[in-house]
Amino acid sequence: MKKFKRAVCLVVVVSVLSSCATVFGGHVNAYQRTKPKPGEQQRRLRVGAFIADVLLFWPGTIVDFATCAIYKPVPLPENAAPLATPAATKTK
Repeated sequence: MKKFKRAVCLVVVVSVLSSCATVFGGHVNAYQRTKPKPGEQQRRLRVGAFIADVLLFWPGTIVDFATCAIYKPVPLPENAAPLATPAATKTK
């Protein structure tokens, strides 16, 4: 029973001291990492993760914005080319 309580406490501490979207949001894609240019549509937030960050541990919000995990990923259409990553768009 003592090991079970320790495990439960560890899970609670890790979930509270971490940011929700970074832990539970999955892989961050190029769309989430790329800042929109002027005139482009703004990225949408994962509202549930944002509220959980604010209520559970507000510094997690900073981590989620820094890693761009707080933004919703946008699936690509089947016939569209993948979004370019910043490394692939370097000019000579």
